[in-house]
Amino acid sequence: MGRLIVEQVVTLDGYAADPDGGIDFFEALVRPGADGEVDFNDAEQLAYVGQADAILLGATTYRMFADYWPGVDPAVEQVAELIDRLPKFAVSNTLPNAPWGDGEIEVLRGDGVEAAAEVKQRFATVLVWGSLTLTDALLGAGLVDELHLRVVPALLGAGRSFAPPRIADRALEFRHVEARPGGVVNLTYALR
Repeated sequence: MGRLIVEQVVTLDGYAADPDGGIDFFEALVRPGADGEVDFNDAEQLAYVGQADAILLGATTYRMFADYWPGVDPAVEQVAELIDRLPKFAVSNTLPNAPWGDGEIEVLRGDGVEAAAEVKQRFATVLVWGSLTLTDALLGAGLVDELHLRVVPALLGAGRSFAPPRIADRALEFRHVEARPGGVVNLTYALR
């Protein structure tokens, strides 16, 4: 069975979305010229995405990715080439199809945990970005092998946590920490 890695962008107080479900706290960092702007060409991000064999997304995150990544020039954001070439899957019972640029990606229907387990069987390393509802189910089912948190220097005080409210105690093994420009800190933990 492969390795499933979940990446979440979170605030210092552990929120992955504001109370309305938005991610303005992160979008402010990716705007060109922003203080501490996220650099999608940095070596750490390229290595992180480069280890993947497939990408698994929930419906909401798929929509955000499909609106942005297919049109990105790889000469400007090198990670776009990596994202484009990887097999991508959207877990959804509501999406009729999943267009991606000039093509489509596969929509996995039915139970999201079962669908993720099948993808994990087929690929050595599977990345899940955001996809909070899907991630809740994967954490609850014990399918997540590694958690990669990008902690941004913002406090929301309320919103949607990156972890489900009823998750059982889970031991985490610290793997890596890296400070990034603008006060962003990347943390990596293995789940046991």
